Amino acid sequence: MPWITHWPRARAPRAPLRPSERTLHATVLNDDYAWLKADNWQEVLKNPDALPEDIRACLEAENRHAHRILKPGAALMAHLVKEMRGRIAEADSDVPVPDGPFEYYRRYRKGGNHPLLCRRPRGGGAESILLDGDRLARGHAFFSLKDMEHSPDHRRLARGADTNGSEFCTITVRDLATGADLDTVPETTGRLVWLTDSSGFLYVRLDDEHRDNRVFLHRLGTPVADDVLLHEETEPGTFITLGATQDRAFITIGIGDHETSEVRIVDPARPEQPPRLIEARQTGVQYDLDHHDGRFILLTNADGATDFKIVTVPVETPERTHWADLVPHEAGRLITSLACFSGHLVWEERRDAVPAVIIRRWADGGEHAIAFDEATYALSFDPGDEYDTTTLRFTYSSLTTPQETFAYDMAGRSRTLLKRRAIPSGHNPADYVCRRIEAPAADGASVPVSLLYKKGLARSGRTPCLLYGYGAYGITMSAGFRSNILSLVDRGFVFAIAHIRGGMDKGYGWYEAGKRARKLNTFTDFIAAAEVLIAHGYTGKGRIVAHGGSAGGLLMGAVANMRPDLFAGIIAQVPFVDTLNTMLDKDLPLTPPEWPEWGNPIESAEDFATIRAYSPYDNVTAQAYPAMLVEGGLTDPRVTYWEPAKWVAKLRATMTGGGPIAFLTNMEAGHGGISGRLRRLKDDARVYAFALMAIAAAPTGSTGRVRPAAAVRPASRRRR
Repeated sequence: MPWITHWPRARAPRAPLRPSERTLHATVLNDDYAWLKADNWQEVLKNPDALPEDIRACLEAENRHAHRILKPGAALMAHLVKEMRGRIAEADSDVPVPDGPFEYYRRYRKGGNHPLLCRRPRGGGAESILLDGDRLARGHAFFSLKDMEHSPDHRRLARGADTNGSEFCTITVRDLATGADLDTVPETTGRLVWLTDSSGFLYVRLDDEHRDNRVFLHRLGTPVADDVLLHEETEPGTFITLGATQDRAFITIGIGDHETSEVRIVDPARPEQPPRLIEARQTGVQYDLDHHDGRFILLTNADGATDFKIVTVPVETPERTHWADLVPHEAGRLITSLACFSGHLVWEERRDAVPAVIIRRWADGGEHAIAFDEATYALSFDPGDEYDTTTLRFTYSSLTTPQETFAYDMAGRSRTLLKRRAIPSGHNPADYVCRRIEAPAADGASVPVSLLYKKGLARSGRTPCLLYGYGAYGITMSAGFRSNILSLVDRGFVFAIAHIRGGMDKGYGWYEAGKRARKLNTFTDFIAAAEVLIAHGYTGKGRIVAHGGSAGGLLMGAVANMRPDLFAGIIAQVPFVDTLNTMLDKDLPLTPPEWPEWGNPIESAEDFATIRAYSPYDNVTAQAYPAMLVEGGLTDPRVTYWEPAKWVAKLRATMTGGGPIAFLTNMEAGHGGISGRLRRLKDDARVYAFALMAIAAAPTGSTGRVRPAAAVRPASRRRR
């Protein structure tokens, strides 16, 4: 199988130009491809067959072209799928989670794409299969399970499932004694919280605009039409989430956007009563809560606590005027989550992009940390289903170390390894190097970059690199184990994660420095990361493949416009690239809730100018662009299919050279791509094959260190 030295010659499709224009803030906006947004897009989310034929023809033509472009990598993709599948323990099981008389866990059968939910008597015994995800998925091109929640009396199981990728989920209740499916509740988020007496549950219903704006109470055995509305949000710019305190004393209704929140509580023994407000929302103030011994324990940024603090308040008087600091704010220590147990308070914090879990005794305030010595790693805890326990479950991994699950004795400070993720085809962490470097940004900020590469790498400046980034919503990029990326690293790639502004990798201020008027920092930080990798000899100019999805796809579009010379390839999955037009469309599901993140260009001329200055679609210019793999989903409610479609159409009409562009729309899936843990490997294989092809076809392609497609046997087996 010969290695490519150039991309296939294939005539790219061209979407018809249908000019339209409008004027806003004294600026004329021309959009030749606005027609690619279907007028009936809400209907398409629920029924993909409703897509207008002219738009379908355009997407299908692009799909055919993409398959022609990627055809030389078909055998390589098949090798990669086999290789990545070899790193998966197919007949695998989670560590059981105890709750009362049972232990619950998920496991997969060999060859299975979807989980089995199982339980057994606590401490061991015969297994009962409560739910078979593979059986439920039969007949569906797409299938994704959301919540799977057993009732407090352990007699029923409620599940949420999405069957077309649109995230309109149906909740179904199963009788565990008979196996019969009972109540069905459609058009929900797929999340729910059971009542204490197991007689029903709370859930969030979606409206026709796909907004989660109403909380309902459903009693088992009653029609959905009789469900009780407990709370409705009339403000379109908010999200609603459901939760429960660790002791199950309260159900929580969380309401807010990306910078403001409030919580209302429901007594699960008297759910029909109006939810009780803890503290009314105030712009910029966030809080969440748990409960311990008659007091609420809140995580909040109130009173200027930029990196959050923990406060306590009596249940009877929960208003902010009564909040008292329990763990004071400390600049540079970002507290991200907490959980209350009968004897201990636990929280997760992050300092300079390094996580730790802190344990504090209620009795005397004594505290200690769970931390590790590697330069960069991922660490998190799972509070489980029980309150009166001294055992905490936590997981650890790094770029070289597969995930390890521990049971931690909070009183005795001892840890017990419960499970280490198996890599059946073999993996030796000592064969790899995991480290962190710092990229100097233009304004003096220092951007962390996590690296993974094979031991013995010669820093010649010729090494290919996959550089990943996201940089939005305060989401921190974990430096945890990724088995699939070894398929590139074993072929000589450096894998790098740029912890850029817009995420909270270095605290809440790091997030604020990459949003709204300061969004440009996100893009220049990523460019700085690429430049420092080049300067240190880890890779070279034109030897980098950039990778990002969703808001990270916006990043890909921006850096492609700003510095196309740095990259051999760009991989943009479900990319948020028509940023200005989307934020001008108040009827789209996520637009009003995300004005705090990006700005409101309808009301603000300043926000309009800021977004217009970086929006990838609006800033495509007559220049050469790198080779690109662009992916979208027809039923995606988060980044609608027409964003990448319009962007690619404009790129094709404007770029003066470079490419090619392979644009694929999954006609049977949404934001998360193809469903099923093994089927999903095809998506990763396509991404990594494209990266290998982009490097090989670059001007320095065949002379670099990347191994050719003729040597694609699993590297781990060669080591053995």
